Amino acid sequence: MRVLAVLFAVVSALLLATLPASASGTSLWRLTDLAAQRVRIADRVAAAKYGTPSPIDDPAREQQIYDSVAARAPQLGLAPADAVRFFRAQIEANKLVQRGLYARWAAHPSEVPATRPDLAQIRPVIDRLNTDLLSELAATLPARKARTCPAHQLVAAGAADVVHHFDALHARALGEATSATCAPPGSGGVR
Repeated sequence: MRVLAVLFAVVSALLLATLPASASGTSLWRLTDLAAQRVRIADRVAAAKYGTPSPIDDPAREQQIYDSVAARAPQLGLAPADAVRFFRAQIEANKLVQRGLYARWAAHPSEVPATRPDLAQIRPVIDRLNTDLLSELAATLPARKARTCPAHQLVAAGAADVVHHFDALHARALGEATSATCAPPGSGGVR
């Protein structure tokens, strides 16, 4: 079964690679790839926090992100609730990776990263990804509202899984991150 999934993802990646750059509004690839990059950065966040008093859950920081995307969403033609729903999935995916890595490192202390990244240097990268994600969320609104969105999202996520060489933990997190890609019926535009 895993071989079929990998084969499907490879074929999907090849198909996505043939899309012209101007197809951004109809393709979910860039949005999914940005979500995958955000999933990947969770490794650095986990390494920065592991063994420190900094908790995985950071409600104040999370609320700052939600408030920021909700405020910027209408300028991009997005409903604030849709933007917040999408970013809630990004944050939950990030925490899924952190918890998974914490468990792995607790079970295998030799795998704990030797150096601790500076969270203050990671946050601007996350902020840039968030800005890019929000812009792409707006650019893909027609595709995200389309009836075919779930199928296209599945293809894009499978391709991103292969392109980013994700292990099971990161693939699960990407699934979480992309779970809110497709706009719920009757949503999407500014209200």
